[in-house]
Order: sequence, then C-alpha cells, then structure tokens
Amino acid sequence: MPERPSATGRNWLTHESLLALLVLVEIVFFAWNGRNFGTPDNVANIVRHSVEIGLLAMVMLPVILTGGIDLSVGSLLGLCAVIFGKLWRDAGLDWALAAGLTLGCGALAGGLNAALITVLRLPPLIVTLGTYSLFRGLAEALTRGVDAFTGLPESFLFLGTGRVAGVPTQAWLFGLVALGIGLMVHRTTAGRAFRAIGFAPEGARYAGIPVDRRLILAYVLAGTVAALAALTYTARLGTAKADAGTGYELAAITAVVLGGTSIFGGVGSAAGTLLGVAAIAVLSNGLSRLPATMSQASELSGLFTGLLLIVALGAGALARTAAGATRRPAAS
Repeated sequence: MPERPSATGRNWLTHESLLALLVLVEIVFFAWNGRNFGTPDNVANIVRHSVEIGLLAMVMLPVILTGGIDLSVGSLLGLCAVIFGKLWRDAGLDWALAAGLTLGCGALAGGLNAALITVLRLPPLIVTLGTYSLFRGLAEALTRGVDAFTGLPESFLFLGTGRVAGVPTQAWLFGLVALGIGLMVHRTTAGRAFRAIGFAPEGARYAGIPVDRRLILAYVLAGTVAALAALTYTARLGTAKADAGTGYELAAITAVVLGGTSIFGGVGSAAGTLLGVAAIAVLSNGLSRLPATMSQASELSGLFTGLLLIVALGAGALARTAAGATRRPAAS
C-alpha cells in the first residue's frame, strides 16, 4: 500500500503560505537595501497608506466571490470625499453628522449598482464600468474640477493622522472591518451563499438561496466601505477633492486576486486578501526607499506589481498541481 502523505505535507503548501513567504522575502530585501525601511515610523507609514486600498480590497472579496466585480469603488471614494466636504463646509454640518450622511450616500450608491444588476439583470462589469464614470463625473461636477475642501477639524484629522496605543488610528478601523468581513465570509450563511452564487448562480437559486438579496448585500456593503475609505483618505491627507481614489479600484482587485480569490467567483479567503494588500503595500513603499543607484525601480512600481501578481498566481497553480500529484498515489 503506498504511503499516504502526512497532513502537514498536504496543508502547508497553500496559496496563502506561499504568498506569506513572498511578503517575507520582500520585507527582508527592502530591510537590507532600503533606507530606513524597518523603522517604526516607516512601518506606520506603510499601514497608513495601505488602509484605503485594504478597505476596498476586503469589501471587494464578497463581490468577487459572487462572480461579480465593482469597478466603481475608487470613483465612489472620490465622490464621497467631495460629499463629505460639501456637507461639512457648505452645509455647515458637524463633521460627525457629515460623516454619517456620507456613509449613507455610499450605501445608496452601492444600492444603485445592486439594483441595476439584480433588477435589470445587467452584467456587473458593464454596470460598474458605467457608475465608475458616473461617480467620478459627479465629483468633478460638484467641485468644477478645481474646488478642494481643507481646514478640516483636528478631531476629524485624528482619524487619519493620530495614533491609539501607538498604532495608527485608521489601522484599528481597518482591523474591525477586516475582522467583520472575514467572519461574514467564512462563518456565516451569507458567506457560503456568496460562494454558491459564484460557482453556479442558477444552481444557488434552485437550492433556495436568496441570490438577489445576497448580491444586494455585497454591493451595498461595497458602497458603504468605499465611503468609509473616503473618510480615512480625507483625514489622512487633510483635504477632500474630486480625484481622490483614482486607480484604487484596480489596486484593490489586484490585491484580492493576488490573495488567491478566483476572478470567476466561488473561491477566496480573507487571509489571502490581507496578504495581497500587504504584498502590494510593502512593494510600493520598499521601492520608494531604495538608494539613488536603484531609484529607477520606484518608477516601475506598476511593472513590479504585475510581476508579483503573475509570480503569486503561478506559484499557487504549481502548489495546486503538486498537491494533486501527491494525492493521486494515495487514491490508487
């Protein structure tokens, strides 16, 4: 009888473990070659600059698990930043009330995406491509392309620049959101429904899963968290402007896919998404810390991010192939 592979041998070679190893290699390389990369201030800087993309990536996970996509979250971030600025400065509202209304606007925007997808049965790619332009256009129209909102209260700016117990304030917020989404995806019936919808939407309907309600939940949550990301972005930079969040939707999608989530839906994990965010954040910051003799590398951040994505996906595919090869003898 052929010897069966041990549980340890089967389980350690996962996409998440390989991606964690890749992040570790990045950290070691940049700590060795980068200027002040490993200092506490720079570590805090990495965390601060990765929170917005991290929030969008975490909330993109349920959407992609359903087999959908949301290209509008970056534009919605910019629109919600402008809405917050106008509510606070032009309407004279307290910043806390303005922030709450901004979250509500984000939820309504996510609801618009959900309605177009569930009621009109339009493809998520086409819907969110349309709202991607719509939301950015609205932000430009509200500011005429030049207006910016500055002079925000110190109590609000603390959300983006302060620290609690030595940790950047927005990191605690991100941790709560990541924990909530992780629990929802992995420990609730809604999470199992997301996967079932991603694998086979019609099969999920026949199984009694409320597909439309689950899709509405995913897209409304995406809009709400995009609005939250707008608040942390505005608090970090101290200004609200229409071009906030430009390109963030692509970075978020890259982080989710880098973390092992199938773009076709049904497969993915919160841990993998967090590692994907970490890989991109460390790479981006590390490249900017390289010495002058290697300064050109920082200008090729997009290239290196693409290579990182290809290497991670290729490694994950090889891991699955190797795992399949070790299982075959045991089954014979």
